[in-house]
Amino acid sequence: QAEGVESVSYTGWQVPVRTDSAYTKARIESIDDVRVRADLAVGKVVVITGFQGIDGDGHITTLGRGGSDTSAVAVAAAMKAAECLIYTDVDGVYTTDPRVVPEARRLSAISFEEMLEMASLGSKVLQIRSVEFAGKYRVPLRVLSSFTPWDIPLDEEAKSGTLITFEEDENMEQAVVSGIAFNRDEAKITVMGVPDKPGIAFQILGPVAEANIDIDVIIQNVSHDGKTDFSFTVHRNDYARTMELLKGTVQPVINAAQVLGDPKICKVSIVGIGMRSHVGVASRMFRVLSEEGINIQMISTSEIKTSVVIDEKYMELAVRALHKAFDLDAPAAAPAA
Repeated sequence: QAEGVESVSYTGWQVPVRTDSAYTKARIESIDDVRVRADLAVGKVVVITGFQGIDGDGHITTLGRGGSDTSAVAVAAAMKAAECLIYTDVDGVYTTDPRVVPEARRLSAISFEEMLEMASLGSKVLQIRSVEFAGKYRVPLRVLSSFTPWDIPLDEEAKSGTLITFEEDENMEQAVVSGIAFNRDEAKITVMGVPDKPGIAFQILGPVAEANIDIDVIIQNVSHDGKTDFSFTVHRNDYARTMELLKGTVQPVINAAQVLGDPKICKVSIVGIGMRSHVGVASRMFRVLSEEGINIQMISTSEIKTSVVIDEKYMELAVRALHKAFDLDAPAAAPAA
């Protein structure tokens, strides 16, 4: 209004943004867009507080980590917007973290599937909840920098950053790997000498799930003499609690030999929709890590990603080596005349 633009502001509960009652991590159930549409119809700019909503009992709720991104996507979905612009502290999605690999390139576009994998595997540009919401309601996202000059033309700014799209064009198919994601916040737990019989995985992981602990990569070894080893990873913040739960409750029940843990591991992943149509991508990843002397502890794959669990101290070496091996480095600048 100080700039001469007629505007109105609403908190999340005034819109209202209706959520469930899971306080500090509420999920959006619906958005009433009547008030917002009425303001837009008379030419007002509407500003809505993110990160918050209201539950069925009229109590204010907060959405938890990534709640402001999720709010923006949810409002865009409710308004059937052509695009949702997310302004953040970086100017787009990069092939990997430029702080680890200075040669990382900004991507002009990335598919929704790739962004979903990148967000779930450790990329901090967008929270996974906002990407999931965008996918559910097919809202194209564009990641832009909050620090662009204020007087940049709107159409020029809209073309900058990274577009997260549902359209897979030819350029996307040409890139076998689009990005390298990594996550330092992992810990590995191995339950050794467990009986190799039906239901044993549930007996181990059931109590962990009931404790509201997320499990990531899971591996069960080949059985020997009726016994096997069962390994999985959890968030590092849940490591101590998981170890205590397994040693105190699960180990005596299933008669496991011992429970071992390693909180100093990390996960490094290659992501790309081009992996669907190219063979040998995983083996190339393994060869590169082998040449760097990096031992792979666990492997997890999907159609468009391959993840490995390695010792944390080799993380940056692995990311740099893979980034170069899959031709993701930005071309060197031409020397000055």
